[in-house]
Amino acid sequence: MKIYYLIVFLIVLATFALADKCLQCMCLVESRCSPIGCNMDEGSLSCGYFQIKWPYYIDCGQPGGPGEENWKSCANDYSCSVRCIQNYIARYGNFCPQANSCERIARLHNGGPYGCSSTQKVDWYWSKVKTCLYR
Repeated sequence: MKIYYLIVFLIVLATFALADKCLQCMCLVESRCSPIGCNMDEGSLSCGYFQIKWPYYIDCGQPGGPGEENWKSCANDYSCSVRCIQNYIARYGNFCPQANSCERIARLHNGGPYGCSSTQKVDWYWSKVKTCLYR
């Protein structure tokens, strides 16, 4: 029975390590992992380490507090922006059950709730993250 718990523990530990590496790669793809402020992207502002847009921030539960200034501040704070991504994935993860955990995170982050539907933009983003992940 002890070996069973050890195996489960190691699987959980590996999953968290993969998620951390995945987030690091997404951060590198989005901003070279820098708090780059806000930039226009496809007609709307994207802010911070992970280039979080205002509707995404609302969907993730506004972990930095309500309002646009808190969105911009949260997006430029690594811990707050990671919480936002985690909340977003918890909310929409069931929209992408077939993908492995990093692919799910990357596709939902970049393409929204339907990011697992194959689109050229999301495929390109996942390709960049995957390249970083397996380096």
